[in-house]
Amino acid sequence: MEIGIVGASGAVGQEIIRLLEERNLPVKRICFFGSKRSQGITLSFRGEKIPIQTLSPRAFQGLDVVFFSAGSDVSKTYVNIARQEGALVIDNSSAFRQDPHTPLVIPEVNPEALEHHDGLICNPNCVVILLLTVLFPLHQVAKLKRIVLSTYQAASGAGWQAMQELQQETLAFLENRPHERKVIPYPYAFNLFLHNSPMASDQYVEEEVKIIAETRKILSEPKLGIAVTCVRVPVLRAHAESVNAEFHESISAQKAQEILLQAPGVTFLENSFAMPRDVAGQENVFCSRVREDLSQPNTLDLWIVGDQLLKGAALNAVQILETIKKTKKDPEPILSTL
Repeated sequence: MEIGIVGASGAVGQEIIRLLEERNLPVKRICFFGSKRSQGITLSFRGEKIPIQTLSPRAFQGLDVVFFSAGSDVSKTYVNIARQEGALVIDNSSAFRQDPHTPLVIPEVNPEALEHHDGLICNPNCVVILLLTVLFPLHQVAKLKRIVLSTYQAASGAGWQAMQELQQETLAFLENRPHERKVIPYPYAFNLFLHNSPMASDQYVEEEVKIIAETRKILSEPKLGIAVTCVRVPVLRAHAESVNAEFHESISAQKAQEILLQAPGVTFLENSFAMPRDVAGQENVFCSRVREDLSQPNTLDLWIVGDQLLKGAALNAVQILETIKKTKKDPEPILSTL
């Protein structure tokens, strides 16, 4: 395959590069793309130093697959250009996720959606990937009725610069000196704040709206009840989620644990609980503290933690490509070279 990565120098882009190398995908040629700020930067792939190219409308010629991980504005400008050049696009932004003709895919949940992609596949929101990797096996048994979700989202969700800023601000705080904040608009060290995406007049932030819409789309459950509160926490890497899941049918905590012990992509902890510092760098989504809600029948409480940069983004994107190659069901000429 000849592969391109847009946003290669970013946190997710660098994880995609590492995963393509470690998982030994058959890459004949790889191209890295970035903004003018990335000019002069080289990245390593299989021992070779490769310069980052400035993104342009002619950048995608000859590429079979292009991963986009540079934000919605870049995707809206260049995704269709890449498709017109014959590339399969796997987009990590939110630009096309709600397009009814574009599949939104978690390979452990809805791989069948890959059969109808027309050259574009979207990676879901990181919170949704972690959430449904755990809840989908339970949904298959008892069918979800309502989800109440509170998130504890790490700096990694806002990129490398946010992670660096958290470290710098924490050090400045401990040394009792001023710090100029450039990435996160609120005091971050030793603090919590509502997710730093735009807030609408109904008091929902954009991140919460995305989670509701994407969860319903992936599960094909347009009326599924979902209540979400998203919070940014002073953690470098790995998101945590407190989940209250109500089901249409009875499901015990013991039965749920048995299901999750066998669930693909899930590590279930029976006698301990997951923490971000332990889960960072791990490919699986970790689940613990599954217990029956004492106030509501047919309802379970769960604690979920997963690496936002891996299964929440880069790993899921790479798994999409691996799944397509494995199934070989795609009728489009766009994948004839894979």
